[in-house]
Amino acid sequence: MRAESPGPQHEWLDADAGPVVRPYTLTGGRVRPPVGLDLVAFVLADRVVDPTAHPRLHPEHRRMVELARRPVPIAELAAELDLAVGVVRVLVGDLLARGLVSVHAPAGTTFLPDDNILKAVVSGLRAL
Repeated sequence: MRAESPGPQHEWLDADAGPVVRPYTLTGGRVRPPVGLDLVAFVLADRVVDPTAHPRLHPEHRRMVELARRPVPIAELAAELDLAVGVVRVLVGDLLARGLVSVHAPAGTTFLPDDNILKAVVSGLRAL
């Protein structure tokens, strides 16, 4: 006879991964940040900001502030936190609205390569 684990079993628990939280739970159901945030925009927290002074912040918010003590791109935050980029954008928007971080957009690209060059690169990559 197989021993059952004590206590109720829920569909949001995973024996291997532990508790599983859906991304929309972290964002409160929001799917877009209040402002447009580029994937390569840099997030920077003020060195004197104490994320523990804000009790309504999720642990992910606090971790973002810690990671953003140095300029860090939104894409890297997503990778470090193992979260979808869309979720990270919403969470960064929360931090921005509270004044805990600043976001610095990358310099605009004035030169875009010709479509033929891009097609040649894609063709070359496919040939590999």
